[in-house]
Amino acid sequence: MQQPTPLDQGLRCPVCKLGLSLQHQPGRPARLGCEAGHRFDAAKQGYFNLLTGKGTNFTEDGASMVAARASFLDAGHYESLAEALGHRVRNALRGNERPRLLDAGAGTGYYLRQVLQALPGTSASSAVALDISRYAMRRAAKLPDTLALVWDLWRELPLEDESFDVVLNIFSPHNGAEFARVLRPGGTAMVVTPLPGHLAEGAALLGLLGIAADKAAGVVASMGGRFELRATEEVKIPLVLDPEAAFELAMMGPAGHHLNPETLRSRLADAGTATLVTAAFRIQEFRRIG
Repeated sequence: MQQPTPLDQGLRCPVCKLGLSLQHQPGRPARLGCEAGHRFDAAKQGYFNLLTGKGTNFTEDGASMVAARASFLDAGHYESLAEALGHRVRNALRGNERPRLLDAGAGTGYYLRQVLQALPGTSASSAVALDISRYAMRRAAKLPDTLALVWDLWRELPLEDESFDVVLNIFSPHNGAEFARVLRPGGTAMVVTPLPGHLAEGAALLGLLGIAADKAAGVVASMGGRFELRATEEVKIPLVLDPEAAFELAMMGPAGHHLNPETLRSRLADAGTATLVTAAFRIQEFRRIG
């Protein structure tokens, strides 16, 4: 068995819980393997699917949803949120020369990429991206110094205890017990959720789902007793969206699982040339204690 590299350090076999290491063989896909003989070959797009047995009961974001998200985010509409996250992570990691980051619910990897680029000495950082969607992990696998793994966040994470310095959790399930297990003492969890007024002006037009009014308190409760809330920041972004960007915004999120694309395009065409909405987010910064 090869020794773990900085890239695969901290991985754990989902079958037997022994350490996983990257194995490279000439002419064959990269492979993650453990000493018990469990093997996971990389897909041709570079990600690894660690879900075994029955997999998961949850529905992954499909190819069209992920494509819409990639196009919308890469256009810079949520850049202010990415910048705020980068600033907070940089401050939290001050003095840490080789940080290890986990993006739990990474999607396309947009926010992880922005955060890594904000860190001094980025080449010394390494990251793991987890998401249930194969289509999202195809994109996240392209990030430098990042392992992209298909995984269900509600299951025990395929990661060693106390092996990460930062967890990013952006619009994804908050598995507080597992985040606490894989974070080092004093480590930071950045949890991003939408504010109650998020995109409210366009909710009816775009067929968006509502936001619970008590979401912030729910996040604190879900993170559990091994975290303390250190700071909260709100980020609000006024957006003027053309019909294509508005379509991508609607299709890239949870509503994309049930929206009819043709019906949505027709509604947007009837509504006019621009959709005015305000994106509103809450960043909650937690510190792992104990």
